[in-house]
Amino acid sequence: MSVSLNAPELAHQLQQGSAVIFPTDTLPALASRPEHAACLWNIKQRPQHKPVILMGDDPRALFRCLGHPIQPEWQAMAERHWPGALTLVLPAQGSLIDQLNPGGDCLGLRIPACAEALELLQLTGPLATTSANRSGEPPCLNAPAAARQFPAIPRLGPKPWPIAGGTASTVLRWEPSGQWQVLRAGAVMPDGIAE
Repeated sequence: MSVSLNAPELAHQLQQGSAVIFPTDTLPALASRPEHAACLWNIKQRPQHKPVILMGDDPRALFRCLGHPIQPEWQAMAERHWPGALTLVLPAQGSLIDQLNPGGDCLGLRIPACAEALELLQLTGPLATTSANRSGEPPCLNAPAAARQFPAIPRLGPKPWPIAGGTASTVLRWEPSGQWQVLRAGAVMPDGIAE
């Protein structure tokens, strides 16, 4: 059975290269340090062309990871919906692209509205994340389900996890035309965005 650890212990596991599982406001997250993100594809049996996202607790830290000037529209969307169930896919350059989106030119960024997740992210800095389920299977909705699916991976505990929303985050991509495109309709839909 997977080990339940407090946030400092889980942060230490991440520093040692381990993947971990923790709650968010939408679905439980399977996470690693960005430099160890390759393990996430292996654990999930996920196709390599599907990127993982960068989750953090501070918009400025996430935007700095892009290696591009921050556009006012990105800032405004983040201010309205972070923390929350919205992932922004934005143009990026640098080593994080190779780690999180091999062959791509953008990064997905999110700040979850979950106190337990934010506590961990404050200790670790931004993490590579994806939903805690095997690729193509339904997502795990709580700690027991995640522990059954991934018994060897440590998870955040021991306090009870908050009840997750159960619906994945909405994913918006910033297009070169200067418009948002909906890649996945999810838990929230910002005003003025057509599905």
